[in-house]
Amino acid sequence: MKLLLIILIFFSLLDAKDATVEQLFNVQTTKVKLVSDAKSIKSFGFVTVDESRVYDVSPRFGGFVEILYADKTYKKVSKGEKLVKVYSPEVLKAKDDYLNTINYTKNRPNKTMLESAKIKLSLLNIPEMEIKEITKNKKASSFTTVLSPANGYIFKKSLNNNSSFKAKGVIFQVVNLDKVWVELKIHQNQLSTLNNIKSFTLSTPSLKQTFKATRENLYPELDPKEESFTLRLSLDNKSNLLKPGMYTTVNMSADAKSYLTLPTTAVMRKNGKFYVFVVGEYEGEYEPLEIEVEVLNPDTYIVKSVLNEGDEVVNNALFMMDSDAQVNGLY
Repeated sequence: MKLLLIILIFFSLLDAKDATVEQLFNVQTTKVKLVSDAKSIKSFGFVTVDESRVYDVSPRFGGFVEILYADKTYKKVSKGEKLVKVYSPEVLKAKDDYLNTINYTKNRPNKTMLESAKIKLSLLNIPEMEIKEITKNKKASSFTTVLSPANGYIFKKSLNNNSSFKAKGVIFQVVNLDKVWVELKIHQNQLSTLNNIKSFTLSTPSLKQTFKATRENLYPELDPKEESFTLRLSLDNKSNLLKPGMYTTVNMSADAKSYLTLPTTAVMRKNGKFYVFVVGEYEGEYEPLEIEVEVLNPDTYIVKSVLNEGDEVVNNALFMMDSDAQVNGLY
């Protein structure tokens, strides 16, 4: 390879006054093509929990665990399912007060007093079923049950068998995965392209199918280390196939448009500018030409100036062309 380069430079020096580069090896060329395609961005992200589907279970009373139904982290539960049966002196007193009010107002009707006693139980978040049982059976149970507020998985629990707990503390966290987020990095120079993106398709190594997502939000903060923003996508996940933490590949594309294009192999970047080598006047001669380009996809540039459809440029060995061009003072 070094010998070939020396031979090429030698022959170019013989004709340095000529403002073209004569290449004496087999040069492959390509033509500027007009294609209909969509701008695209490829990025990578991770599945995360949709924060609007996270439910903290925080009793408004303190107490003691009698039976722990949700006894394992990541157990799947349904809305209204029993999580734990507890004894709470505060709740038992509120139940007794309600029962006494029922008995008192039986012969002395006082709707306001009865409603006030019932509201106290409701504000303690006692299940409506338990309140109805007091009215029906004229008896207050010593225990109350904490129910799941949503379908999902137990992501956190702070109770074990025979535990005690205080009011306001989070004893369970239920996470619904019927919808999830995907967070991915967008480089700041891709923001103008992102404005035209219409389609988001996701794939992950652990699953065969692809998923369609919708744009949720572009976080208004730049990560200075990566010079990127975080884009949040939202997607349906009713089968719960996607799990938080899963790695995803995201292909983003805009509506199709017509562009003049060249393969990336035909364009050389040098000192912040882009060049191609166009066919010269005589056979085997090529000269560098500065052009403006924009990325269409990882393999293709959009040609924005100078060249026209059908123009022919070199498509290989650009580093040799570059070396000869420097020797001949063409840059």
